Amino acid sequence: MLLTTTPIIEGSPVKKYLGVVASETIIGANAVRDFMAGVRDFFGGRSNSYEKVLREAKNTALAELSERAQELGANAVIGIDLDYETVGSSGSMLMVTASGTAVVI
Repeated sequence: MLLTTTPIIEGSPVKKYLGVVASETIIGANAVRDFMAGVRDFFGGRSNSYEKVLREAKNTALAELSERAQELGANAVIGIDLDYETVGSSGSMLMVTASGTAVVI
């Protein structure tokens, strides 16, 4: 399965458009990560723990997007858009949504 943010795949014309596919992933950030992120925010630097959680959520969202496209008979998803949000009453949950167009190339 080919996944791309571009609207076309050079050298591989779209033979059939199968429709929009989307996936959502919500992942919790725990108190230890919140504390360490606060320390990083105060002193400066990157928060590796949050970056790891964001990568995990993105990879999960893309994997689910790929599965949904395969169910439609697609072999590629083009025009992928990724969106990152915080959700929950205290903003302690991270949500990644992915959407794109399932196609046969």
